[in-house]
Amino acid sequence: MAKFLSQEQEEHIVEAIQQAEEATSGEIRVHIEKKCKAESPIERAQQVFSELKMHETELRNGVIVYVAWKDHKIAIWGDEGIHEKVGQSFWEEEVDLLISFFKKEEYETGLSEVILQIGQKLKENFPYQSDDVNELSNTISYNKEQDDA
Repeated sequence: MAKFLSQEQEEHIVEAIQQAEEATSGEIRVHIEKKCKAESPIERAQQVFSELKMHETELRNGVIVYVAWKDHKIAIWGDEGIHEKVGQSFWEEEVDLLISFFKKEEYETGLSEVILQIGQKLKENFPYQSDDVNELSNTISYNKEQDDA
């Protein structure tokens, strides 16, 4: 079965998430699946955001980067705490950047770059506090049902 990312690429993306979260209380997750199971990728990103309980962060500052690689669909969804600080244009710019890397098949680089830029915005708006805890896993989540198909 074809995979979107190699094990090494996945590890580099997780490292980018860890680096991006070092200076912020914000949380970033990446979710990858073959096909988008919703009308639109943003709708699916919202569903996965909810399934992963990302809306339960204390400051509502979680962000999900969603990729449906076989369908060539991507979306970025930020919870209300971060969204009200950065606005819709920031997410659109990050999606455009991701698309530019994906068109060159530079998936790892694109995801890492976008994760670090999101991390910078989170750091500016939600700086790390001494009592911060990592509220969500940094690992990449997958739709297991599709992986078996």
